[in-house]
Amino acid sequence: MTFATRLLAWYDQHGRHDLPWQVRGNPYPVWVSEIMLQQTQVATVIPYFNRFMEQFPDIAALADADIDQVLHHWSGLGYYARARNLHTAAKRIMAEHDGVFPVEADNVIALPGIGRSTAAAILSQSFDERHAILDGNVKRVLSRHAMIDGWPGSRATEQQLWELSEALTPDQRCADYTQAIMDLGATRCKRRSPLCAECPVSSDCRALAADAIDSFPAAKPKRRIPTRQTRMLLIRNESGHVCLVKRPPAGIWGGLWSLPEHDGDAADWARDKLGVEIDSQDAHAPFRHTFSHFHLEISVIPASVIRMQGERIMEADRIVWYNPAGTQELGLAAPVTKILRNMT
Repeated sequence: MTFATRLLAWYDQHGRHDLPWQVRGNPYPVWVSEIMLQQTQVATVIPYFNRFMEQFPDIAALADADIDQVLHHWSGLGYYARARNLHTAAKRIMAEHDGVFPVEADNVIALPGIGRSTAAAILSQSFDERHAILDGNVKRVLSRHAMIDGWPGSRATEQQLWELSEALTPDQRCADYTQAIMDLGATRCKRRSPLCAECPVSSDCRALAADAIDSFPAAKPKRRIPTRQTRMLLIRNESGHVCLVKRPPAGIWGGLWSLPEHDGDAADWARDKLGVEIDSQDAHAPFRHTFSHFHLEISVIPASVIRMQGERIMEADRIVWYNPAGTQELGLAAPVTKILRNMT
């Protein structure tokens, strides 16, 4: 039996067949799920996916939505560039493909936020077409099975894995095979404590035979993660609403709403930048928020408005008074959600 036939036989009995995005013939839910599943596990994604699809049931609804509404329904999933790319891609599909998700791989890859493996996964699962994939789970399975040296993120190692993935992908039951190899990596060939005794392709797994499972795939070269500091102002007005500012589209928390960050004296900064006189308190003890490439230590300074300089703060389209108890749908940076929950 080939690698594929063994894997498919295992999938028929042990694979995941009831995921909410497993809708053959409709690439939209598959596309949304594949973007959400980048850097995020299935169990975390499912409730977000269900809420997202309820709010944006098709490409047209997503394209017509305001980006704040999209980011609001993404809040908590992290890596917010994924949501911005999803929204931009929906607009592109409406403008360039008459609202129909493209079926040619090159056109799919041309959409923002979609790479070769994601495009392959969407087309394979939606239309049962033969497309090899190479997501993180698949890299781990193939690295171990063929005992391929090198960090999978390096160009040379990734090319080896692509060639192997292409060679192993069958011509039949392509959608099932795509889901099966992802399921195998997620549920059996796990990063830690893999369940080799339950693996359908363990009989010829080279890493298992060499008692070297824990050595594959090779780890990413380590580098020191720096720590940065920031100070955020938690400014309340007389109604108890909180001042939020919209972050630039690029960078961390791009396009999300956050508490104002500042340097120097809080009162001077608020007067110069926001046009408000504030009475500030001592900063709370900092807490840490970790990104993939650095730690951020956040100090929160509570403050209240004494006086506004005209209507300046209310006129700024990137500044709002936000009612934490209200129903306004804004995309909030994860630490801001935590701060508002704990301090308002």
